[in-house]
Amino acid sequence: MKKQLTIILFVFVLGFSACEPQQKSKLPIMGRTEYVEINGTVDTVYHTIPDYSFVDQDSVEVTPKTFENKIYVADFFFGTCPTICPTMKQQMLRVYDRFGSNPAFGIISHTIDPDHDTVAYLKEYSERIGIMDNEVWHFVTGKKEEIYELGTAAGYMVPVGQDETAAGGFIHSGAFILVDKERRIRGFYDGTVASKVDILMNDIDKLLEEYNDK
Repeated sequence: MKKQLTIILFVFVLGFSACEPQQKSKLPIMGRTEYVEINGTVDTVYHTIPDYSFVDQDSVEVTPKTFENKIYVADFFFGTCPTICPTMKQQMLRVYDRFGSNPAFGIISHTIDPDHDTVAYLKEYSERIGIMDNEVWHFVTGKKEEIYELGTAAGYMVPVGQDETAAGGFIHSGAFILVDKERRIRGFYDGTVASKVDILMNDIDKLLEEYNDK
């Protein structure tokens, strides 16, 4: 009888533990991390996207303030790209369709060929792929050197630039970059692979939930 009671109590404890709420895992914060001591207190300083100013397809200035209190996905492309860009835009459309109605979400696509991809061209390009709500998805252009600088280790940490040996004359990453409300990078995803974009969309849900839980 004593042995039987012990077994019953053991099952009860297991059942109680299983019912306890599990701690939710948060997305990592990517990039350099520095630890700064101020008045004896160590503070963690994360890599953040620096300030920028570009113009979108509606001739509206786009800065970090555009995405204030929003998470967003960033990428780099060019309108005459003969390789990965069309696939990337079809995959980004999936993200846009799923999250475009959420006021806490946005997208920014930076052209790396501003000489060709003018404001008028970006307007036509965005409409051609079906983007009518320009408050959500901003196709931006600006000074070439500033765009390229933003893609470096100081910014989104992806390769962008001109290369005469590359198809179309430019190289750029196919990455979709998830950025949080504090301008910190929370993930990189291959924008040419549907399964990787599925992971991105799941992570967007996680990140939105992370802010809702605060």
